[in-house]
Amino acid sequence: MSSLEHLFEANRQWASEMRDLDAAFFDRLCEVQEPLHMWIGCADSRVSADQIVGLMPGELFVHRNVANLAVHTDMNFLSVLQYAVEVLKVQHIIVCGHYGCGGIRAVVDHSKLGLIDNWLRHVKDIYNMHKPVLEAETDPDRRTDLLCEFNVTEQVKNVARTTILQDAWRTGQEISVHGWVYSLKDGLLKDLDITITSREMVEDEYQV
Repeated sequence: MSSLEHLFEANRQWASEMRDLDAAFFDRLCEVQEPLHMWIGCADSRVSADQIVGLMPGELFVHRNVANLAVHTDMNFLSVLQYAVEVLKVQHIIVCGHYGCGGIRAVVDHSKLGLIDNWLRHVKDIYNMHKPVLEAETDPDRRTDLLCEFNVTEQVKNVARTTILQDAWRTGQEISVHGWVYSLKDGLLKDLDITITSREMVEDEYQV
């Protein structure tokens, strides 16, 4: 017997419960997906995107990586983004970080973790951008929270600066990019009040 049999059992129970609630649920899932939202979040196992916002399978298109980064040279991210924007025609892209993020904390603590340190250089750049503010904060937990928020803000801008979003806005497609943070302590989302909805809101040097 597989040591992971408990996962298969949980899967069977979940599938049965879904059929009991809605006999046509899986029939609909087999049809073309039409989510209105895309989620760019952290790979952290404690942050499950669809559960956080109460959406069902098929209603949220998800891309996750360590520290919820939108890197312009990451073909995985760019491919997911292009599919979401050009094929699925999502209307909202949500970049969601979370307080207590291990990647963010590693940058604040100047920890050395190995290969992932290269990925976290992107966060280190953001740390350096806001270094005076961050190092004026003496509480390390609060400093980590601040960097988490700064990181989300910069990733929202990175998404908006991609040629994918620029082209979508140029052709009149209505799509918004939002920045949120999730709290592990109470399960609640915080809107950072950064939303970009057009090419005109992006700096001139990033307009195509």
